[in-house]
Amino acid sequence: MLLQIPNVLSADQVRWVRAKLDAAGDAWVDGLATAGYQGAPVKQNQQIDERSPIAHELGDVVLGALERHPRFISAALPNKVYAPMFNRYGEGMHFGNHVDGAIRLQPGSGMRIRTDISATLFLASPDEYDGGELVIEDQYGAHAVKLAAGDMALYPATSLHRVNPITRGVRVGCFFWVQSLVRDDTQRTLLFDMDNAIQRLNSTDADETARRTLVGCYHNLLRIWSET
Repeated sequence: MLLQIPNVLSADQVRWVRAKLDAAGDAWVDGLATAGYQGAPVKQNQQIDERSPIAHELGDVVLGALERHPRFISAALPNKVYAPMFNRYGEGMHFGNHVDGAIRLQPGSGMRIRTDISATLFLASPDEYDGGELVIEDQYGAHAVKLAAGDMALYPATSLHRVNPITRGVRVGCFFWVQSLVRDDTQRTLLFDMDNAIQRLNSTDADETARRTLVGCYHNLLRIWSET
């Protein structure tokens, strides 16, 4: 499921985060610092050292926003979330086709996370740069994503994806991975669609008995499919 999550961060939060990133100085390092065997040959960007104090400070802001976002909770059904990381691409920079590693070790915590879902939170407006689209490939073809600052894209971490070269300006973003309570993308999508249908029925005050039955079905499927 490729999904847009709007307004994860407000305009004020984006401006605050961007100001912090612009002043981060030596905390910006070569993106190769965290590149794996597959990604290293095709990765050309910069990112904030994930062990730096500013990475933790800004990451906590993003995590707090995610906890309060019902669409993210409904779509991702998060079990564990990798601490958000921050990157930027200047002119000529890009990240070629790759698939994210299956398991990530969170530095400093020893916690391992299975990467079921990849997330990209856009922190620059589309008019600030040319190129830089996040391109995600699935059985229906290639999908180019370029969202407003504060919006986020969620997609299966099993997807082949890339960031197109920047031809003007600077693309700034945040990225992380989610280990979901429900590993399988098809099952997660069914639960997300069912949850949305229930919310619509609730908003129209539809038949109460039918709604109660659907809510029961949702939770019983979640009980069958979830891993805690």
